[in-house]
Amino acid sequence: MKLVVVSAGRSVPSSTRLLADRLAAATARHTPVDVQVVEVRELAVEIAHHLTNGFPGRALSAALDAVTGADGLIVVTPVFTASYSGLFKSFFDLIDPEALTGKPVLIAATGGTARHSLVLEHALRPLFAYLRAVVVPTAVYAASEDWGAPGLAERIDRAAAELAALMTGLTRSDAAIGSNAVTGREAGAGSAPDTADALRVVPFEEQLARLGAA
Repeated sequence: MKLVVVSAGRSVPSSTRLLADRLAAATARHTPVDVQVVEVRELAVEIAHHLTNGFPGRALSAALDAVTGADGLIVVTPVFTASYSGLFKSFFDLIDPEALTGKPVLIAATGGTARHSLVLEHALRPLFAYLRAVVVPTAVYAASEDWGAPGLAERIDRAAAELAALMTGLTRSDAAIGSNAVTGREAGAGSAPDTADALRVVPFEEQLARLGAA
C-alpha cells in the first residue's frame, strides 16, 4: 500500500516535518506501507505559477499524482492566524474536488501554543470533508510544549492505528471485488458476478474494536 505524507513546514528542520515523520513511522508499525513525502515548501514556486497560468510544473504534477493515487494520506500543516497555512491550502486547491473521494486521511497540525489545537476541527476536518475524504477520528496537534511530554506519542499511535485500519479495510475490499470479477469471467457466467459480499463495508467501530482486542 502507498502512504503519501504531505508536510507544509516552512523551514528545515521543522516541527511539522518531525510530526509527519512520526505519524508515518507509527502507521508503518501497524501495516506495511510504502511512504512518499511531499514537501509543499519545495513546490511553492510551481504552485504559484499553476494558480496564475493553469499549468503545473513537472515536480508539482508528480506530487499531485502521488496524492490522488495514494491508498492513504497524512497531512500536516503549521498553524498561521488560527488556520492552516496558505501554502498548504493552495496545494490542495489544485486537486480535483472528486479526486480524494473515499480516501483515508489523517490530519495533523503544529503550533506554538495549545490554544490553536481547535484548528484541526474548525479548519482541517471541514476541508477534507468537503473533498469527500474519510478523515480518521483522532487528529493530532503538537504544540511546542508537547514534544517530549506525555500524551503525544499515544495520540500519534492511536491516530496511526485508525489510518492503518481504514487503509487495510479498503485495500482488502478492492482485492475482493477484483477477485470476484475474475472468477465470474473464468466461469463464463452469463450474469454479473455477485459482489454483495465483496462490497460489504466493515464498520469503522468494528475495525477499532478489533485493534483494541489485539
